[in-house]
Amino acid sequence: MSQNGNTGKDGRKRVLVVGAGAAGMSTAYHLSNHPEKFDVTIIDSVDYCGGQAFSIPLDKERHGASWFNQGVQGGSYIFHHTLTMFARQGYHADPVKLQVSFGKADKFWTNVFPTDFIAKHQAEVRRLAFMLKFMRWFEVLFALLPLKVVFKLFLFSDEFTNVVGLPMTALFLGTGNATPEVPAIMLERLCTSPTYGMWYPADKNSVVSNLPPMVVFPNFTDFYTAWKKDLESRGVTVRLSTELTEVVHRNKRGVFVKTKPRTPVEDGHNPVGGDPDAIESEEHYDEIVLCVLADTAKKILGKTSSWRERRVLGSAKFSDDITITHNDSDYMKKYYENFYDEGKAVKTLGKNGDMDHSSRLAFAKDNFRPMYYIRMYDGDLSKLEMCFDTTNYQSQFPQKVPFEQHVFQTIYLNKGRDRKHWTDNEIDKDKIIRADWWHQLCHSWTHYVFVVPWMMFLQAKKRTRFAASWTLVNAHEIAIMSGIAAAVDMGADYPEDLEHDKFALLCFRLYYLLAYGKWYRRKFKDSKSQKAKDGASWALGLYGSVYQGPGVSTTERSVWREEVKAGRSTENLADGNNGRSQP
Repeated sequence: MSQNGNTGKDGRKRVLVVGAGAAGMSTAYHLSNHPEKFDVTIIDSVDYCGGQAFSIPLDKERHGASWFNQGVQGGSYIFHHTLTMFARQGYHADPVKLQVSFGKADKFWTNVFPTDFIAKHQAEVRRLAFMLKFMRWFEVLFALLPLKVVFKLFLFSDEFTNVVGLPMTALFLGTGNATPEVPAIMLERLCTSPTYGMWYPADKNSVVSNLPPMVVFPNFTDFYTAWKKDLESRGVTVRLSTELTEVVHRNKRGVFVKTKPRTPVEDGHNPVGGDPDAIESEEHYDEIVLCVLADTAKKILGKTSSWRERRVLGSAKFSDDITITHNDSDYMKKYYENFYDEGKAVKTLGKNGDMDHSSRLAFAKDNFRPMYYIRMYDGDLSKLEMCFDTTNYQSQFPQKVPFEQHVFQTIYLNKGRDRKHWTDNEIDKDKIIRADWWHQLCHSWTHYVFVVPWMMFLQAKKRTRFAASWTLVNAHEIAIMSGIAAAVDMGADYPEDLEHDKFALLCFRLYYLLAYGKWYRRKFKDSKSQKAKDGASWALGLYGSVYQGPGVSTTERSVWREEVKAGRSTENLADGNNGRSQP
């Protein structure tokens, strides 16, 4: 077994960052702002940076684009840290107004226009608006109650709960089939918060009637490759295809670990237990940041883990899901509502049927282009299947592409429990582009009782910190913030421009307080520098929540126009106003 170096003799703190996803890259980047303090090494067992966020090649001539993003596709204008990092690497997100399609046939509803299902459940729609308002008033009483319990308390039917309540929550957080166990505060805030409420304000006649302003991300493989090069230029050692197999001990002398090389595989998903004969190396660091899933962190720490670490990390629950990327339009037509259907639309709603929605129907007739779908299984409406129409959603695709040439991603959830509901075998195998398995966090109420509030008691103990989205909620923005928090806790600066972005600062302070039990004290409060002025200009809207910096463009599908010039996307593949998503 080889020996790989000792603690640096130049006085710098040697830091090992495990995991080159959003959290790990963020940790390494912000530590690298202080090359005089930190000697940073970042490793990952796969041969690329980005973790679950990466891009996949496509047949440009057939689909209109030469790539699409897998794993992570878009987010919100409140993602100030993510959007700022895009800008730092020369990239930007594009705006998009989100359209959804939930259910099928007589259970179909959407945020774009009212349907028969919404008309049928008008009494429950009004009750939902009241419930959300009531929960806002008495939030402390309802915060951690599971959604399924709250809907029962307010006497909602199972059909309304499963077709309306659960999908509304599952959409934004990707909670999938764990949604019945999700804390009720998540749905309440999605509908009542004027800053990050995706469905704000709730509509007492049609549940939701807004088109949430969202952002769709740039080519993630390009972005993370550029970020990797930037880290290396700053003196960070980036070692891919390197697996941390064991933490030998963590004590006053430092952190001793074992690593081994991994053989890259074509799809990037290294098999567990692969390369069993690879030679291990021992390495010595002063600090370690584990930017991996909670159950992976627990396994890595092994015999060095404390009782508290085993208890907290072991309380995080995960499910195994599969995403099948395909262009089987027949499957989509069979199980989802993809087009405007006048026969399913209604013009009036309200208690007395006097609320006219004809303008929404007129808009939908030519502009209904669903981006996100949820299907409820007939055998159990509480079990969901999720899907993206990436052609409608991602901004590198042309505006007009025949539906038969769209690229879809269908997500089948919780293999261990719900495999019996899956219909993945019905997708035409000749139209499957790729299949990816994921080990996904379940946002159960137990996560917010037994994991999140206890993280502050694990951080910085035994020279170890944890940075990942699972420390709060599964979002790219949380991963980026968690990395900054780990770096700041070791002595790095929170960026000056973000400190003057009042919403970014507020979010970071709250996260740092929750994850580390500390309140971040400003270092650049009185700065009049250009960085400070830039950061202050990014925060617009209520509480500065709407990011308006260089990390997001002002034009939808501006990436498409850039990609056409670069030869990586085509011009429109269909003629006429309805070419993109109408039959």
